[in-house]
Amino acid sequence: MLIPVLKRELLGAQRCPSEAMSALLFFILVGSLFPLAVGPDAALLRAIAPGVIWVAALLAVLISLNRLFEPDLADGSLEQWLLAPAGLTGLVAAKTLAHWCVACVPLILVAPLMALQYGLDAGAVGTLVAALVLGTAVLTLVGALGAALTLGLRSHVLLALIMVPMSVPPLVFGCAAVAASQQGLSAAPQLSLLGACLSLAVFLGPWATAAALRLAME
Repeated sequence: MLIPVLKRELLGAQRCPSEAMSALLFFILVGSLFPLAVGPDAALLRAIAPGVIWVAALLAVLISLNRLFEPDLADGSLEQWLLAPAGLTGLVAAKTLAHWCVACVPLILVAPLMALQYGLDAGAVGTLVAALVLGTAVLTLVGALGAALTLGLRSHVLLALIMVPMSVPPLVFGCAAVAASQQGLSAAPQLSLLGACLSLAVFLGPWATAAALRLAME
């Protein structure tokens, strides 16, 4: 049951690439406009790079969450999920994983090219990619909970108010990891903290999201 859900989500994104690519286009636009606005100061660009790229990634993930569960509510799939033998928690985990593959993996692949605009060295770029892999997974799991809590309300502002406070730890640790790499220090402590955040999100996120979806369907 879980593999078909994952395949269905990936095929749906392939049939409608505009929705899947909106987050990536937003990420590219935001990340590309800052160097034009700040100017050619190389030192300043390197200093602001971690914060700009991470904030752009956070906003891109937030944009992609608007329709995470809405189509399933509209076509009745969500009601079938409640009766599925696989369990709602497992189905939520599969859908969240598919959403991360569609919305966040392209963003991670483009991030090294984005970092070149800010003059980051190879070590900092590698740290940025590793941090984004961990951090975007946390943001997706947290965002899935926010999308479930606001299901049917069609309130993007409420989703942002729920998600942004919970996104502060991965945002801070991700920026700190890249900044440490830029200074020639080890980024292992910050990446370890990101890994801890991801472990906690994987353990609690699908369960909490499933509970929120059950409440939304009552």
